Amino acid sequence: MAGKLKKVALKPVNVALGVAAGALAGLLFKEAWKLVSGDDDAPDAGDPERGWGEILAAAALQGAIFAVVKAAVHRGGAIGTEKLTGTWPD
Repeated sequence: MAGKLKKVALKPVNVALGVAAGALAGLLFKEAWKLVSGDDDAPDAGDPERGWGEILAAAALQGAIFAVVKAAVHRGGAIGTEKLTGTWPD
């Protein structure tokens, strides 16, 4: 029973961390795109003025940044949970 209670208690924290991670990843992507391209706005896939290469490069960069931030937040949350509860989360 205590294990289920821990999971329920940590769920809102995990949701909040996920939202914060998404916002952080978005900010990091915008800044990285500015550095890489010199353009303030990343291309939209539906923009007829942008080429395939630019759109795919932006998507690859965005995906890489989001994956790294997600992994860092997930790992950090697991370590924090272990320190707080004494057990590694499932």
